[in-house]
Amino acid sequence: MSRLFADADDVRRRLDEVGHLVDDGTATALLLATLLDRPLLLEGEPGVGKTSAAKALAKALDTPLIRLQCYEGLTAGEALYEWNYQRQLLAVRLTETHGRELSDADLFTEDFLLDRPLLRAVRHQGPLPPVLLIDEIDRADDEFEALLFEFLGESAISIPELGTFTAVRPPVVVLTSNRSRELHDALRRRCLYHWIDFPTPDRTAEILRRTVPAANEPLIASTTEFIGRVRELDLDKAPGMAEAIDWVTALAALRVARLARDDIVRTLSTVAKSPDDRTAVVGALDALGYHEEARTP
Repeated sequence: MSRLFADADDVRRRLDEVGHLVDDGTATALLLATLLDRPLLLEGEPGVGKTSAAKALAKALDTPLIRLQCYEGLTAGEALYEWNYQRQLLAVRLTETHGRELSDADLFTEDFLLDRPLLRAVRHQGPLPPVLLIDEIDRADDEFEALLFEFLGESAISIPELGTFTAVRPPVVVLTSNRSRELHDALRRRCLYHWIDFPTPDRTAEILRRTVPAANEPLIASTTEFIGRVRELDLDKAPGMAEAIDWVTALAALRVARLARDDIVRTLSTVAKSPDDRTAVVGALDALGYHEEARTP
């Protein structure tokens, strides 16, 4: 079986080519997930790039991305498979018009099976395995995690009427979690694990250069420093890369050349996502060096 990546440097280079920067730890975790055919659980604060890493991985491999967005109340039918009841009913009516009847064995066949994300990943027939993103698994119910055990451990899904479907080549599975609740130990045991930190200042600046080409270097330098210091405050939600990109985009659109207090206050809605966080950031501006009359830090 051919390797998808030569080594961790190859992972970094190819993700870089599709516009996503990762550090050595994340590159190695992604490499091992492909080498060992093991699901990879990515955890970290919101906005550190967990979901975008899976998207970039699929793009770098030129293989389909299959995404399952988790939420409270997610059911097996929405995640694994469902039966096409309307088509089954139509088949029953058609056969009745010819004076025949359909048995359960006739109705519960692959012809009436609707693939949902997990089964679609198992039955994928392409030259490369797909990337399956199980996003924000911590938002799903505890019971839903138990439904994943067979799939995560064996790359297989059992359907009582048809038997067990096993992937010819296991999909590259990436699960993400914001740690809004603790996950089952049984799920963690089935996965490789990697914690993604906020990017370093240098990598943050490089990401901003690529994503907001209209921003000049002084603006990127000052906003990168400010974001790093704001993350040290006691906030409900520390600003991630998505907020940093939105903020620098807004500042560049307003033709701000270098960060100043007035610029921060009038664009703070892109960084602070709650009234308490906004109050905390504004209250810390003096301590951060952005005084009422100062135009530069």
